[in-house]
Amino acid sequence: MNRVTKRTWLMGLFLGILLGGLGLFFFEYLTQGPTWVTSPGSPHVFNNGNLGCGTVVDRRGNVLLDLTNGRQYSSDVNTRKSTLHWVGDRSGFISAGAVAKYAGAMVGYDLVNGVYNADGTGGVEHLTISARVQNAALTGLYGRKGTVAVYNYKTGEILCAVTSPTYDPDNVPDIQGDTTGAYTGVYLNRFLQSSYTPGSIYKIVTCAAALEAVPGIESKTFHCSGEYAYGKEKITCETAHGDCDLKRALAVSCNCAFAQVAELVGRKNMQKYVSQFGITEKLSFDGVTTSAGKYDISDTGAASFAWSCIGQHSDLINPCRFMTFMGQIAGGGTAALPYLVERVESGGEVTYQAQTKYTDRIMSQQLASKMVNYLRNNVEVTYGSWKFPGLTVCGKSGTAELGEGQISNAMFAGFCTDEKYPLAFICVVENGGYGAATCVPILSTVLSECKAVLDGQ
Repeated sequence: MNRVTKRTWLMGLFLGILLGGLGLFFFEYLTQGPTWVTSPGSPHVFNNGNLGCGTVVDRRGNVLLDLTNGRQYSSDVNTRKSTLHWVGDRSGFISAGAVAKYAGAMVGYDLVNGVYNADGTGGVEHLTISARVQNAALTGLYGRKGTVAVYNYKTGEILCAVTSPTYDPDNVPDIQGDTTGAYTGVYLNRFLQSSYTPGSIYKIVTCAAALEAVPGIESKTFHCSGEYAYGKEKITCETAHGDCDLKRALAVSCNCAFAQVAELVGRKNMQKYVSQFGITEKLSFDGVTTSAGKYDISDTGAASFAWSCIGQHSDLINPCRFMTFMGQIAGGGTAALPYLVERVESGGEVTYQAQTKYTDRIMSQQLASKMVNYLRNNVEVTYGSWKFPGLTVCGKSGTAELGEGQISNAMFAGFCTDEKYPLAFICVVENGGYGAATCVPILSTVLSECKAVLDGQ
């Protein structure tokens, strides 16, 4: 009798464990099912780490990637190249994290049917980018490494974010065997994953800090004889600018004047405003996160601190984050956060719809308005407003010195203040030389294309 009792207890124990396990499984299935089927390892949804089903289109409905029968890219070679870093390659070397973020919305999933659109016939992902603008930006880069990006700082829509170098996924070059360096960093999305020495576009940060922190700064004059000495070290300009107030110093990009401005701002204030403006922080949207920037003036001498306020020393900025900073100035101290995916449709229904989200306020409306005025002055007196027909462009160029005999990186960042065209932008051309000479022609074309797209042309 005792043996029967023990066996009954054992069977009861095993049955309890079994029922408990089944209960746990069903609980996990109910709560974690959507996460399981859309995890990166799911064969229903992904292929080589990238989205494996559905169709991806640009803001006009142009097909960028069709996964209903294999992996088919756009029929246009330039579009295939210009959008590759957003839709991913066949081998998974280029990750399309922002597109894959909404895989669950693409495939369609419920507890009864499971994945019901994995063949790709029902899922369409609409991106905010324009293939037309992407192609114009890639053409402007002319094979040079870098990135060109434009976004709507009122809505957050990214109209353009091109990375170069790139390649045609339907005609993949011998990247591993290349000895020319043409494909160095080709798998990198430079808009998201790169950090660059900013050069003189960083003077925007220093100028804003000075306007806020230094009483009477606009009435002060700074003399430039071509160099400004700190003992044996010195800050140099390519030409002697003479006497400059702050506005003219920004317009002519006078290093010597900004070294003197940096002294008035001081180290603590520079650290304070870099933190307040958030320009070194990572930015996340659509499941992707940008690289961080850098501003480190610990254990620096007077000359190194001055260079840090000019955008040299060890300063680093991420293109996406700095573009958003431009939007925040244009937006009066705050701006929409950028995003790439506008909506997802599956089974005839909208399964995801983007919502505009805004950054924290980084500066007062008064300071932002003054910076708009200064940056508009730059374009009017230095770069030429006529180069941006039909647009009220504000901006600043940068020529970021790299040392060791390298050609400088060309930089330009800014925004448009037109009600119909609330666009913030950044252009980076690696080893491109002078910022204005290299970037302005690219941006002139790209912004004109953005204007046409927003006009419905």
